Amino acid sequence: MNEIVRPRCYDATDRESARQALARVLPVAENDLPWRALDYAYERLGGSGAFAHSVGSALIAAELKVGADAVAAALLHACLGDAAEMDERFNSAAQLARGVAAMARIESLAAGATDKRIDPHAQLEALRQMVLAMVEDIRVVLLKLAERTHALRCAASPAPEGEDADERAALREALGQQARELFAPLANRLGVWQIKWEMEDWAFRYLEPETYRTIAAQLDEKRADREAYILGIIERLKAELALHGIEAEVTGRPKHIASIVNKMRRKHLSFEQLYDIRAVRVLVRQEIDCYTVLGLVHNLWQPIPGEFDDYISQPKSNDYRSLHTAVIGPEDRALEVQIRTFDMHRHAELGVAAHWRYKESGKQDALYEEKIAWLRRILEWKDDVADSSEFREQFKTELFHDQVYVLTPQGRVVALDRGATPVDFAYAVHTDLGHRCRGAKVDGAMVPLNTVLDNSQRVEIVTAKEGTPSRDWLNPALGYLATHRARSKVRAWFRQRDVGEQVNLGRSLLEKELKRLGVGDVNHEKLAQRLKFSRVDEFFAALGRGDVGQRELVGALQEPGKAPPALAPTARPRARTGSGNPVVIPGLGDVPLTMARCCKPRPPEPIVAYTTVGRGVTVHRADCASLRRANQARVMPAEWALDLGAGFEVDIRLKAFDRQGLLRDVSDVIAKDKLDVLRVNTETRGEYAQMQLTVRIQELQQLSRLLARLQHVQNVVEVRRG
Repeated sequence: MNEIVRPRCYDATDRESARQALARVLPVAENDLPWRALDYAYERLGGSGAFAHSVGSALIAAELKVGADAVAAALLHACLGDAAEMDERFNSAAQLARGVAAMARIESLAAGATDKRIDPHAQLEALRQMVLAMVEDIRVVLLKLAERTHALRCAASPAPEGEDADERAALREALGQQARELFAPLANRLGVWQIKWEMEDWAFRYLEPETYRTIAAQLDEKRADREAYILGIIERLKAELALHGIEAEVTGRPKHIASIVNKMRRKHLSFEQLYDIRAVRVLVRQEIDCYTVLGLVHNLWQPIPGEFDDYISQPKSNDYRSLHTAVIGPEDRALEVQIRTFDMHRHAELGVAAHWRYKESGKQDALYEEKIAWLRRILEWKDDVADSSEFREQFKTELFHDQVYVLTPQGRVVALDRGATPVDFAYAVHTDLGHRCRGAKVDGAMVPLNTVLDNSQRVEIVTAKEGTPSRDWLNPALGYLATHRARSKVRAWFRQRDVGEQVNLGRSLLEKELKRLGVGDVNHEKLAQRLKFSRVDEFFAALGRGDVGQRELVGALQEPGKAPPALAPTARPRARTGSGNPVVIPGLGDVPLTMARCCKPRPPEPIVAYTTVGRGVTVHRADCASLRRANQARVMPAEWALDLGAGFEVDIRLKAFDRQGLLRDVSDVIAKDKLDVLRVNTETRGEYAQMQLTVRIQELQQLSRLLARLQHVQNVVEVRRG
């Protein structure tokens, strides 16, 4: 049996050999960053296997042509002990190296998924997407691919002295599984073909050694011989095309063993029935040239009957377009030729007919495909970007930052919208889990239920035996739910309650909110009408179901053109003369004023003045009922003399179990809302702390949000407007 020629594992452990090896692949004009990184790695790792592995990874990274800082990062990723020193000496290379090291956790996730209820292909797909979402610079993924490729190469070497053969076999199997399920598909997706092919071959060799040896025996030449054969075909085709004046690009590669087996299994063919073990591709400018080239190919070599497909006149369902033919080439060897235009090729590689979707037969996701296409274009442009800083910026992306990928305790990957919380996670796993959610652990530590989740965290939900959703989860100010799906499930639970129960619950909720805000004398009918309900009971039922949220309710309490109910403005007088009355009566000057007790006018409500006998002038609300029965001849126009831009002063009363740091936590909540605290008074009575705070707010929504957030400060028992 002829051996398949493979890139070897780099195993030299001395600095000079490493320097010479890197010098052969790094451009002459490359800066000295990789050389400084090489010295640093040797100082930290010495002549160890870890140093040799870092150099081998760097050599593969250099072949990918992703920049000097990426090659340096490959050298540094195994020696991250002194982060501050590395940052100072290597800057962006140190950041990339930390990214590569952080991805080490990913290696165990594919094998660690034990949730048998979920399709394993779906889990792996989510895991691959999580990898891309975890990094800000896509070169981190490329460096990880380079590092894993070198690990695959080294695993083929005989076990070192002292290592058991079974341990080496287990290592090979683990590496092969990772490559097949996670890293090779990622390389395929990003269009890094040389790594994709090599990883697939190594994985096949380690996971199915018997089948691998059988196919290798059936290949009647070494890979180097096949590659030389393809080069000869390319030269012959180029000469023929030039002779006929056709501008074209001809490329080719021999089929890899893993690719051969995959096709045999997919199409249920024997090895003898394969005609594309050797293949070339011809790219031309015009569609008509495709058929001209096809004629030239058939003139050069005899076509194999039944092996011609015209996907140009009859494209595939994914709009893939190309001509495929198989011929008997030189030395009577079967050869496949693909012919397409450059536009067809771009579409096949980057468009709807993306190569990875065609190969993996994955579920369509247009947005995700666009992101992958963008990354592929960046990888194609890398050779054209001369400026290193511009080059680094090209690779930084937030394309995948609209989602986070977290793990269940069983290792299942769950995709959530950015900003999602443990409650969102619980509802994504199962509706009942969401309803019964009472607490959460993130990476083993208890966290508040409104904690924002991040990529690769492991989330465990603490549940009650029988539980129901909390009304607070629907309050956006508290941040418990970020996903539409979870909010819909909570609202659906409240909708299913009995109508009478919904009405009673809605009435209770309204009373509670009015008491909390310190708002009284609210006309329920008018409030219902402002929220587009014809009957009060319908409004109460909608409130009880959760169809009317706290934000809508508080907004309706504040009538357009009027001050928030029960709030007093922070007085900031306009320019005026006299004794400083808060009301100006045009043409009357400064006179003693009295605020009417019947309607209690407050800024900025429309007001009028009424002259009384013996009591001077009384100020009423313009819609005061008592004023309608009075002598209208004594009514005069009036306006407030206050600048309301300063906001409103509001007293807040807070009761909590006394503890150290309580005032600090309360102050932090107020500071996050960027509110001014005018006065604070704290008094301890027994085990309770009583606080009275005066803050300046601009609208009732601000007050509602502040009260809700203060209610959830640890140990707080009650918060209401004073």
